Amino acid sequence: MSNTDFYAHESAIIDPGCVIGAGTKIWHFTHIMPDCIIGERCNIGQNVVVSPGVTLGNNVKIQNNVSIYSGVICEDDVFLGPSMVFTNVINPRSGVNRRGQYETTLVKKGASIGANATIVCGTTLGEYCFIGAGAVVTKSVAPYALVVGNPARQTGWMSEYGHKLLFDSNGIATCPESQVQYKLEMGSVKKIAE
Repeated sequence: MSNTDFYAHESAIIDPGCVIGAGTKIWHFTHIMPDCIIGERCNIGQNVVVSPGVTLGNNVKIQNNVSIYSGVICEDDVFLGPSMVFTNVINPRSGVNRRGQYETTLVKKGASIGANATIVCGTTLGEYCFIGAGAVVTKSVAPYALVVGNPARQTGWMSEYGHKLLFDSNGIATCPESQVQYKLEMGSVKKIAE
């Protein structure tokens, strides 16, 4: 470990070769496996496993009972809800070793994944998308999209503050908390410059 400006509970296990950013907190019974890169100010809950070579950005929040498998990349400000699940092999079999076939899953800046959701490998979750609790994501998700269900389907759009956006006839929506406006155009949402 190249930094000691983080907190790890005495029951946590941190394997060699990890880089852990300042201000990060690692809680009870969590295992950080070799060669992980974990950013600053992350909060990694109880009973979490971070597999070898995983990269987490700054300010990533991981709730209890989450396994982040090799091939997963989380950018800054990602939220991983309690007991959500990633996969890293599309066709796993106990009797077939597919360790060299891990697929990449990219979770972009500000995305939130709800409790008990499942993210099938090889997908990209766009900036500030919102994955509802229990959703099963089998394909990539657009920035700001709200997806729910099994399989997950888009049902709306979310602001950066996590509020459902209601667009007027001009394709403009205002976040009720931040008052920031968003534009819906040609099937995608963009924040209007503040």
